[in-house]
Amino acid sequence: MTESLKPAAIYTHGHHESVLRSHSWRTAVNSAAYLLPYLKPNMRILDIGCGPGTITIDFARLVPEGHVVGLEYAPDVLPQARATAAEQGVTNIEFQTGDICNLVDIKDGTFDVVHCHQVLQHISDPVKALSEMRRVAKAGGIVAARESDVFTWFPDLEGMQEWHELYHEVARKNGGQPQAGRRLVSWAREAGFNRSQITATASTWCYSSPEERTWWTGMWADRTVRSSFASSAIGHKLATQEKLERIAQVWRTWSEQDDAWFTLLHGEIVCRV
Repeated sequence: MTESLKPAAIYTHGHHESVLRSHSWRTAVNSAAYLLPYLKPNMRILDIGCGPGTITIDFARLVPEGHVVGLEYAPDVLPQARATAAEQGVTNIEFQTGDICNLVDIKDGTFDVVHCHQVLQHISDPVKALSEMRRVAKAGGIVAARESDVFTWFPDLEGMQEWHELYHEVARKNGGQPQAGRRLVSWAREAGFNRSQITATASTWCYSSPEERTWWTGMWADRTVRSSFASSAIGHKLATQEKLERIAQVWRTWSEQDDAWFTLLHGEIVCRV
């Protein structure tokens, strides 16, 4: 592996089926609504950390006269992204591998929009990443990012807070910053943007109906014991398999509460280059 492609951090979740189940649910509407008013039909967009490509494909539909590149560090997920685009007849799109902190194959000022969603929280140098995003954006273009921050829920069953603390511990041990949303403006300023160039907003995901709770908690129960989160927790000696199994059961029990409600607050930035 060359120096430029060494990972800046370990992706805490990995790409287990339980993780891709969540990523494939994401759309431009539920995950990038703050950016949509800025898009124009002829734009060139770079979507970094594209995963299975659902947001990326939506962007391509919104710029029919333009072109979209989905960039992903983990190549194994890209065949799924390419297949989904082909199945949906979206052709103004391509998927490539690359590192957000080292966009070495992209010239300065190439894209109208450079976007990432829940990527900066997983890397050790988000300022460098935003600097690279700024470099490859055109003058007058946009750098946009959305990162999760606060998780809150009701009822607070015994074990839910334990999961939350463990998630933060694992993410930080892996080199990330799980409370990234609140830091986006600060990181963008360090990356060279003036405060006047930055528009900051926030939005949420919320899971409350029986169907939403079943999907969300089933995904997290599986992720807790089967994904890279589990192997990281055990590898860092922060949890045993038995502890993870117990936490997974807490998720299942929580989902059965009729008054259960879970929300994630996200910070968002749109930076003018």
